[in-house]
Amino acid sequence: MVKIIESNSQEEFQAACKVMGELRVHLTADELADCITRQMATGYHLIVAMNDQDVLGTAGFWMGFKIAWGKHIYVDDLVTTGNRRSAGVGTELLDWIKEYALANSCTQLHLDSGVQRFSAHKFYLRNGFRIASHHFSIPDLQISD
Repeated sequence: MVKIIESNSQEEFQAACKVMGELRVHLTADELADCITRQMATGYHLIVAMNDQDVLGTAGFWMGFKIAWGKHIYVDDLVTTGNRRSAGVGTELLDWIKEYALANSCTQLHLDSGVQRFSAHKFYLRNGFRIASHHFSIPDLQISD
């Protein structure tokens, strides 16, 4: 049986970081742990899907308010361990987040997904998301002459 909980122990945090590393491969384990710790200090929630002592998946999200969306949840990170993909863990994480959002009077749930992540897009569409906008970014912002 899968249990979803907010990470509140060092062991859960370290296990969640290891799983998150499967998504955020550009960061070392220490860098990822530092990023998550810094984000948690400003409202980031980290949840883990566990069976017994094993972390099967993890998600990180924010609750916020924007003019365009009202009170909402924004999912920054959602990943299931490679050997547990397509076993329902990701859906259980999203269902937990949806319940959390409703319990906290949020009216919308948002996330971004890289344009190349086709299997993730299929997963999100199956779980009730729709493609509502294009996200634009300047990832290497510099002042031009």
